[in-house]
Amino acid sequence: MRRAQQSLGAGSVALSRPGPPPWRFLGGRGEETLWAVSFLAPYAAVFLAFVVIPVIYGLQLAGHPSLYRELIADPIYARTVVNTLLFVGFGVNVKMFLALLLSGFFMRRGWWVKALLVFFVLPWALPAVPAFVSFHWMLIGEYGFLNSLLDALFDIDGPIWFNDRWLALASNTVAYIWKWLPFWTAVFLAGRMAIPREIYEAADIDGATGPRRFMHVVYPLLANMYFVCTLLSTLWTIGDFTTVFLVSGGAPARTTEVLATLGVHYAFDISEPALGVAAVLSALPVLIPLTIALMRRLETRGVQL
Repeated sequence: MRRAQQSLGAGSVALSRPGPPPWRFLGGRGEETLWAVSFLAPYAAVFLAFVVIPVIYGLQLAGHPSLYRELIADPIYARTVVNTLLFVGFGVNVKMFLALLLSGFFMRRGWWVKALLVFFVLPWALPAVPAFVSFHWMLIGEYGFLNSLLDALFDIDGPIWFNDRWLALASNTVAYIWKWLPFWTAVFLAGRMAIPREIYEAADIDGATGPRRFMHVVYPLLANMYFVCTLLSTLWTIGDFTTVFLVSGGAPARTTEVLATLGVHYAFDISEPALGVAAVLSALPVLIPLTIALMRRLETRGVQL
């Protein structure tokens, strides 16, 4: 009897012991893996719902070759490709070059330089919509701010900025540079500040000051960073819709459209969504090599300051 009671007691203890954890099948670090999957699952679901599925649907929507034959036959499309190349080429390269130069200016010591940097960053800190709408109203008509200023100071009549294709395209490019120049200046300023001060002191001892120090010390150290930032800015600018839509609106007569605004025009104004997606996806032959070059640059060399 006593042995039976001991057997029953041992059985109850065995039954009351907790079983092995459910993550025992995930390996030695199963608990960490389970937590990682739990945290990543919502982000993966959002990425799948709002990135992967729309991209696959867009590729399917614009996959018919007849759409691209229709695009090539449209004279507006050929002009839009030229506008996009000019807008991206001049906008990105002028912006990045000026940002690199201005970052050297803001390296100067003095409270007034820091105060000026705060005001310089304001265009980038402003939301894009009010910033570009303000830029549009500065240039619109003969009573815009810029034309009124020319009349008041020099007694001359300014041009109608959005009645000429090249003036309107230049206005879009200047507005784009004005908006994004502070951001990239701050990026290059951070890169300059990461350079050890001993390098600057050694350059001063060797007589490399001013432009010589920039050409032989600063630029070689920032060259890889400059290249990577230029590629990244190019990728962003090819898909830039806000600048052209809010500054010139494609005026005059849709002669300053870029691929992003033309795609919206096809999709919503003439109810051809497949043609609109095809217009935007026609930039893929440029986007894919740029993305591969960016990834290979980051993978093989890293962003060296």
